[in-house]
Amino acid sequence: MDAEHKLITCILPHGIALDVLKKLKDEKGIIEASVSNARGMGKLTPLAHRGLAEQAEKEIMNVVVPSARADELFEYMFHEARIDRPHGGIIFMAALQHATPFVLPDVPEEQ
Repeated sequence: MDAEHKLITCILPHGIALDVLKKLKDEKGIIEASVSNARGMGKLTPLAHRGLAEQAEKEIMNVVVPSARADELFEYMFHEARIDRPHGGIIFMAALQHATPFVLPDVPEEQ
């Protein structure tokens, strides 16, 4: 993988990323992704006017996509993750300089 791929990153409220990744896999065939957890705070939280920062759990979702499909998948992820709602998160895209593909073995889904 190289300039033919892009990295889409989303910072989302806790509990959203895995559902979006499942839909990306099932509906779009995208499997090059990862999710990690973090804590963060925003400027426009309910206690911001008092100078108190409210921390919340976040999920950071990184998805490697083909450049030719990047705009389509960016829009798809934007809507599926509901980023357009208040406190819905942020999404951004960057070109990849280098990446190494790897494939996990096919395993049956848990029930």
